[in-house]
Amino acid sequence: MPKIRVGSVAGFLAIVPHLLGFRPDRSMVVVGLDSARGRVALAFRYDLPDPPDPARSREIAEHAAGVLGNRRVETAIAAGYGAGTLVTPVAEPLRAALRSAGITVRDLLRVEDGRYWSYVCQDPGCCPPEGVTFDGPAHPAAAALAAAGMAVLPDRASLAASLAPVTGAAAESMGQATERALRRAGELVASAPSGEDAMRLVVDAGRAAVREAIRIYRGGGQITDDDQVAWLTVTLADLRVRDDAWARMEPKHRAAHQRLWTDVVRRARDQYAPAPASLLAFTAWQSGEGALANVAIERALAADPGYSMAHLLGQAVDAGLPPSAARLPMTPEEVEASYAVTERARRAGAPSSAAPSARRSAGRSSARRSPVRSPGRRSAGRSLAGRPSGRRSPVRSSGRRSAWRSSTGPS
Repeated sequence: MPKIRVGSVAGFLAIVPHLLGFRPDRSMVVVGLDSARGRVALAFRYDLPDPPDPARSREIAEHAAGVLGNRRVETAIAAGYGAGTLVTPVAEPLRAALRSAGITVRDLLRVEDGRYWSYVCQDPGCCPPEGVTFDGPAHPAAAALAAAGMAVLPDRASLAASLAPVTGAAAESMGQATERALRRAGELVASAPSGEDAMRLVVDAGRAAVREAIRIYRGGGQITDDDQVAWLTVTLADLRVRDDAWARMEPKHRAAHQRLWTDVVRRARDQYAPAPASLLAFTAWQSGEGALANVAIERALAADPGYSMAHLLGQAVDAGLPPSAARLPMTPEEVEASYAVTERARRAGAPSSAAPSARRSAGRSSARRSPVRSPGRRSAGRSLAGRPSGRRSPVRSSGRRSAWRSSTGPS
C-alpha cells in the first residue's frame, strides 16, 4: 500500500470513501489519527438519527470518544454527511465528548452536494457561509488509493448487496444441493456404529471439506460445484466443523479466505448462513475491512439473532479493536482435542467443567443442534465463540486499514 499524503480538507474528504469502502450518506464519519506521525489509526461511521434524537446523538458521541480513548488516539477529524438539520445535532455533542475525553478535534465538517462546511473554522476567507466546493473522486489521493485496490462502492447498500443470497436458477440449484447434502449427512449418521458419536462421520467429512476448500482458494481457485458448497454449509452448522475452520484462518491468507467465505455466504441457504457469514466477518476484520465485517455480522444475525460467534465479533468490531487483535485462539488440533474431552465427559455423565480450561478460547457456547434432524443428537464441546451480549453498539461501519498520512491536516 503506497503512502498517501494529504494536507487539505478536500484531500481528507477525498480519502474518506476509500477508508470506508463506500460513499457515506446521512452518516457521521470519525477518523482517528496517530498524533506522532498523523497517520490514520482507524475510521468508523454512524447512521445519523433521522429525525434527530438527542439521546441517540449523545450515545454516538460517547461511543466515539470511548473507541478513540481505548485505542489511545488523541487526535481526530469528523465529517457529517447530509443536511445540517441532521448533522449538527450529532456534531455538537460529538465535539463536546471528544474534547471532554482529551481528544483534539482537528476539524469537524459537514458535507453535502459537493460542498463542505467547518464547525471549527470561523474564517470566512477559507470557510465561507456558502461552503467550499470540492471534487473528491478527481483528487490525486483518491486516484492513488483506487489504483492501490481500495475501491469505492456507491453506498453501504451496495456493500450489503455484495453478500446478498443468489436468486433465480442459482438459488433453486443450491436449494436442491442442500437437500442432497442433508441426505448425505443423514446416511452417514445412520451408518455410525452403535454406541459411537452419531455425528462423528459427518464432522470428519466436514472438516475434510473445509481443508479442501481452503486449499483451493489459497491456490487462487474457486469452488463452482453446488454440491461441494452445500456440503460445506450443512456441516459448518456443527460447531466442531465451524471452529475447525475458524482455527485455520491464518492472517497471511486472509484475502483468499475472504473470497472463500464470500462465495459460500452468497450461496448458503438462510438457515445455514450464520457460520460462513461469521467466518467471513472474522477474515474481514483481519483485513481491516470493518464495514464488510459488519455487513457479514448482520447477515449472520438476520438468519439467527442469537448466533454467539457473530455477537462476539460484533463486540470486537464495534469496540474498534485493530486487525492485530483478530488472533486465532486455538489450533485445529486443540479444537478437536477440546471437543473430544467434552464428549468423553458427557458420555461419562461428568459435569461440563471436566472440559479443558477455556482460557485459550473466547468463551463457551451452549450446545446447538446438529444439521441432521433425524437422530436428534446435539453437537457437544467448546466453541471458540462467546455468549451474545444483547444490544449492539451504534457503530454501523468501521473503516479499512490505510497508509494515508496527513502532512499538515485539514484546518
